[in-house]
Amino acid sequence: MTDMAGAIGRTSRTSKGGNWVGSGIRLTGVGHYFPEHVAHNSPEEIGAEERFNAIDQHVVGKLNVKSRHLSSERETIGYMAVRAAEHALAAAGRSPEEVDLVILTNWTDRQWVPEVGPTVAFELGAQRALGFDLCGACTGFVHGVQTASALMSSLEPWRLAVVVCSEQFSRRTRPGSKGELVAGDAAGAVVVERGEPDSAPEGAPGLIDSVLFSDGEHAQTIFARRPSGWITSQPELVDRAIEGNVRVTELLLERNGLEIGDVDWVLPHPATDPIHRAVRDKVGIDADRFVVTIEERANTSSASIPIALSELLASGRTRPGQLYLTPAIGSGFFEGALLFRL
Repeated sequence: MTDMAGAIGRTSRTSKGGNWVGSGIRLTGVGHYFPEHVAHNSPEEIGAEERFNAIDQHVVGKLNVKSRHLSSERETIGYMAVRAAEHALAAAGRSPEEVDLVILTNWTDRQWVPEVGPTVAFELGAQRALGFDLCGACTGFVHGVQTASALMSSLEPWRLAVVVCSEQFSRRTRPGSKGELVAGDAAGAVVVERGEPDSAPEGAPGLIDSVLFSDGEHAQTIFARRPSGWITSQPELVDRAIEGNVRVTELLLERNGLEIGDVDWVLPHPATDPIHRAVRDKVGIDADRFVVTIEERANTSSASIPIALSELLASGRTRPGQLYLTPAIGSGFFEGALLFRL
């Protein structure tokens, strides 16, 4: 971790405010798609009561997942992605014909070629857009938004992107395992737009900052290998995940001159109960402002943050101009976060 810690420290000392302040980059629409089938984590539905109670308390903690969506053969990565992207575009008041860029994040059903992103763009009706795939595992949402923002900032004609995260996490857990009880399928999407730089007043909606770091030293902390592709984690995952979430949260707060109390909503990638509790305690996050949907939706990997954001906005609990922070950790190993106003 020495190299990553050093890089983060240098960034913190030399940065003056967020990377995207004054860029004109905004998140203008959010959407989601949930598969039709819902599985419930009751002893009766999941099988023997012994399996229900035999949860690895260190890694999983209390089984705080009551239900999870499971995709059908029809509800492929691409199908779910298109539905979520349509929802996000409708929320933004935009049409597919206006889209310049479609970025799909997915690790749970990858293939060699073709990539899924171009097909998603075509089926969405964004036929003049560049579509491609990213991975980044559970940090895929952060990776996708940061990539879209960088591309739109450097390529003048591009002004509107759709970042869609589509995952079938249930298919990467060993059937009959304890991990099967906490993994679900879903897609979440955001519309990212580039307006005129430096035109928004302070406190206006917009992307403020982003960080994303890789840590190959701990790449084997969690993995899924051929031929089965079952997800496997090591006991040190919990401590590494807590460390990463806290680090990126504190970095974004420090270099933007903020306290955690200034943030209206913290939407982390939902990991496990021990990680949630530790991150809240270490950073001092009010539980009422800490939003995860793991209880009803399970862990949906890179789709988790955008679907939580979509459901939060639909709940009527938010108001314009509020500040959002989205820390995430992912296999690889990655840690990252976004800071923005909506």
